Amino acid sequence: MGGTEHAATAPARPEDAGTEHLTVTRTGATLVLTLDRPEAKNALSLPMLVGLHDGWLAADADDGIRSIVLTGAGGSFCAGMDLKALAGGGMTGEAYRERLRADPDLHWKAMLRHHRPRKPVIAAVEGHCVAGGTEILQGTDIRVAGEGATFGLYEVRRGLFPIGGSTVRLARQIPRTHALEMLLTGRPYPAPEAARIGLIGHVVPDGTALEKALEIAERINACGPLAVEAVKASVYETAELTEADGLAAELARGWPIFDTADAKEGSRAFAEKRPPVFRRA
Repeated sequence: MGGTEHAATAPARPEDAGTEHLTVTRTGATLVLTLDRPEAKNALSLPMLVGLHDGWLAADADDGIRSIVLTGAGGSFCAGMDLKALAGGGMTGEAYRERLRADPDLHWKAMLRHHRPRKPVIAAVEGHCVAGGTEILQGTDIRVAGEGATFGLYEVRRGLFPIGGSTVRLARQIPRTHALEMLLTGRPYPAPEAARIGLIGHVVPDGTALEKALEIAERINACGPLAVEAVKASVYETAELTEADGLAAELARGWPIFDTADAKEGSRAFAEKRPPVFRRA
C-alpha cells in the first residue's frame, strides 16, 4: 500500500472535503474526520466513503496539517457495511456513483485498504466499531476507545467475507490466535479485551475518546513534521523486510532528516531551552 493515489477529482484543501455523511473540522494542526450517519450507527454509505477518500487526500496535501483524527458521531464509530442497503441492491448516495465509476478503488482507499496517509492517523472510538469499522481501524496508526466500545469482525456470521484487509492485516497486528478467533467466530470484543490483545492502545471513560485522541495529536503536532512522517513511513515499509534489509531501508529513510533545517532547529531549541519552531524544511 502506498499514499500516492491522488485522484484528479480529490479536493486540494481540507475545507473542500466532507459530504452529508462525513464531517471535516480542524483543530489546530489536526484534521478531524467524523463519520456522520448516527441514525445508522455510522454504517458505510457512498457519501461517507467519498468523504473519507477526499479527507485523507486533503490532509496529506495541506502542509499545515500534521495529524488526522478519525471518529464517529452520535456515540458510535462505524457499524460496517449498510446490510439493509446491500440486501436491497444499493447504497444511499447515488449522486456519488460517478466518483466510484471513475475510480473503482475509491472505496478501498477510503477504508485505508489501498491507501496509507503520510500523516499519522488516530482513531477515537465510541460505541460500535464492528465489521467494516474494525477493518478501517486496522488502517489507523494509534487507537483510543471509550470503555463501552465494542469491536469485532461479524462478517462470517452473515455468510460474508471481511474483504477490507482483515485476513491479511489482523494477524500482523495482534497475535495470530486472537486474530483467527476474531475472524472465525464473529463475536464481539469489549474495549478492555481489545486492548488486552493489542487491537487498541488506550481505554478511556466513555465520551472522552476524542479528547484523548486530540491530546495525542497535539503531542505529535509539536514534533518535527518531516521526522514524524519519515518515522511512520519507515515503520510500515520495513515491517515485512529482514532485519538487515529493514535497517538499510531505515538508514536511507532516516539519514536525510538530519540534514533538514528542522533538525537543526530542534537541536538549537534544545540548547536554548525553548520550544522548537518547525517549518517543514
